[in-house]
Parts: sequence; structure tokens; C-alpha cells
Amino acid sequence: MIRNVVVGRLKDGVTPEEIEPGLQALRDLTVEGVEFTLVAGVDRGLRGGNASYALTCDLVDDDAYRVYDADPEHNRIRQEMIAPFSALVERVQFQLP
Repeated sequence: MIRNVVVGRLKDGVTPEEIEPGLQALRDLTVEGVEFTLVAGVDRGLRGGNASYALTCDLVDDDAYRVYDADPEHNRIRQEMIAPFSALVERVQFQLP
């Protein structure tokens, strides 16, 4: 099992409400032939210095991640609904035990 973790910071002046439609679009995303579990949300503000939003996506293996990552709708959401509001996006994929 592969876990993809994405953490982002919003640009100055962007509110959490503005990124929510993009996060919801990712929650609603389906990719033909790939099963995955995606959880996403905005920071609750419980500690200073946190990132603005995060998501995790669990996929069965590296090949499933590559299909998910290359999916045209996934990339459209990232380019049109996430990137314009984000100052920084960092990712990591790792093997779950």
C-alpha cells in the first residue's frame, strides 16, 4: 500500500473557503481502474505555523499511484482548482507497513 501525502500553503489573501471546492473535487474524483481512499481538509488552526491544507491518498501500489497521478481529470483539478490558490505544495509517497 502506498500513501501519497500532499501539504499546501495558501497564497497571501486566499481564504480556506477558496481552496475547498478543489479539495472537494479531489474527494469526489474517480480514476478508471484505480481504487483509492482520499481524505482532504483545511487546517483547523490549532497550532501556529501549520500548513493551510492537506490530503492523503492510499493506493494499492506504485503502478496505481502512477495511473492516479497521470489521470487527466486529476491534473485538471490540480492545475485549475488547487495551484492558483497555493503558494507552496509539497508531496511525499511512502510504503505503508
